[in-house]
Amino acid sequence: MKLIIAIIGPEKLEAVEAALHEQEACLISVSHVMGDGRESGRTTIYRGTEFRVQQPKLRVEIVVDDWFVDGVVKAIVHASSTGDSGQSDDSRVCVMHLDEYVTSRIAQEDRWRLEHEMDDPWWPR
Repeated sequence: MKLIIAIIGPEKLEAVEAALHEQEACLISVSHVMGDGRESGRTTIYRGTEFRVQQPKLRVEIVVDDWFVDGVVKAIVHASSTGDSGQSDDSRVCVMHLDEYVTSRIAQEDRWRLEHEMDDPWWPR
C-alpha cells in the first residue's frame, strides 16, 4: 500500500476530485494547510504593523494499492497544474510506503489473534 500526499491550491480541489473519481480513487482526505515553505506569501499591514501571510493550500491524502499509484499521481499532477512551471500554485506530490493499514480496532485485534494464535489478555471478552 502507498500513501499519496498532494499539496494543491484550493481552486484546484474540484478538478483533482474529478480526476481521482475517473481513476476510481474515491476515498480521499482533505485538510487545510498554509504555505509550502518556499513561497514568500504576501505582505499585509495591520494596525501599522507589517507581517507576512502564508497562502492557503489543501493537503489531499489518498491510500492506494501499489499498482494504482502511477495513474493517481498523473491524475493529480494533470488536474492541479496551473500551466506556468514554477508557480507557487503548482502541486507537490509525495508517495510513501505504508507498512500497515488498519481500519479499526477490531480489525487490529483480529490480526493480532491470527498472528499469535491466542486471545489477547487485554481485550475485553
